[in-house]
Amino acid sequence: MDLKDKVALITGSAQGIGRAIAILLARKGADIVVSDLNSEKAQEVAREIEQMGRRCLVSKTNVADFKEAEMMLKETIEEFGRIDILVNNAGIVKDSFLLRMKEESWDMVLGVNLKGTFNCTKAAAKFMAKQKSGKIVNIASVSGEMGNIGQANYSASKAGVIGFTKTVARELASRGINVNAVAPGFIDTEMTQALPENIRENLKSQIPAEKFGRPEDVAETVYFLVSDMSGYITGQVINVNGGMYM
Repeated sequence: MDLKDKVALITGSAQGIGRAIAILLARKGADIVVSDLNSEKAQEVAREIEQMGRRCLVSKTNVADFKEAEMMLKETIEEFGRIDILVNNAGIVKDSFLLRMKEESWDMVLGVNLKGTFNCTKAAAKFMAKQKSGKIVNIASVSGEMGNIGQANYSASKAGVIGFTKTVARELASRGINVNAVAPGFIDTEMTQALPENIRENLKSQIPAEKFGRPEDVAETVYFLVSDMSGYITGQVINVNGGMYM
């Protein structure tokens, strides 16, 4: 229970990796803000967290809108009085080859994945700076490091998240705020489960570990970065990818 009395906000936490992060941090003692546009699934996560004896706030927020992100943080402070942990996990994909990619698909992916990370980080950092403490973890991707065919928008957004992480880590270190990124590889979520079996097998063949990761593999890495165990770590990108990119 080493996160007892801590408040953690996780964007995109109604399902998949975000849900696994929210559940694990709650198990470690944190009160949780579940942020997602899917209110029904967010409420399910909230009920599970409350059954552990933790407090939980559900926020239906479009992270691509700065005013909505700012309001979410204000609601968090009103409810809990502080914000200790921010995990920028919300993300979307709209894959297409470059020559077929619509401008709308580019703007939407960059808007949620990169601008959303900026919006939430800026809104949270204001309160963390006053506290002189805070932990921010941005969920990047292996695609942002090595690229991936059909994902010019997604790869660019996640590469941007990595650059953003390193700069903000430098800016906020003197305020007692640690900022790091976790770059997952292929994780066994609803998105990868929906892929045809031949594509899944082809992807596994590119992974030295010969398997997809679990959402919990990412969650456990995030937990390390938001705990006291990582007090001297900032500006880093930790890969959770089974060796796909080294």
